Amino acid sequence: MRNKAILLAGLLAGLFLMPGSALAQGQTSSGTLTVTAQVQSSISLTFVTDPNGVALTGSGTNVATLNFGSVSQFVTPPSKVTETIAATSFTVSTPFDISVVKSNVTSANYVLTAEVQTADPVNSWMIDTFPLTVVPAAATSLTVTGVYGSNVMHTLYLTIPFSAGATVISNSINFVATAN
Repeated sequence: MRNKAILLAGLLAGLFLMPGSALAQGQTSSGTLTVTAQVQSSISLTFVTDPNGVALTGSGTNVATLNFGSVSQFVTPPSKVTETIAATSFTVSTPFDISVVKSNVTSANYVLTAEVQTADPVNSWMIDTFPLTVVPAAATSLTVTGVYGSNVMHTLYLTIPFSAGATVISNSINFVATAN
């Protein structure tokens, strides 16, 4: 009988503990995470070496360098540099490409402008057929319907008068692409 009492007490203790453990295991909690994001439109301009032009240092980036090398009226120009001799000056030129890509922009095309960073009282700067203005003047418009996602060829012309002394010519040209 004593064994039955112990067994019954153990069984009753187990029954009393079961509902508590079942309740503890069934407890839940919930929460809500609100997510927001603001998608911004953007365009990106990069300079790319044209297959027919001088290799750009930094090709594939938005900061590149075009080095014509040593040029002179009486010296054959470096590879991929075209030289044109006029009555009082000579012009060196080479093509380069610009690629403008878009992200989350609905415009069909872009406007491309350019201007020389520093005034050059000696030499003339031109892109394609457009003489370049100097900062802070209004930039020269190169195209009003640029095509996104393709390498568009442009040609840089630098005209140097015969009267200029031997020197290093250095300047920067600022390009701006603006979505239409």
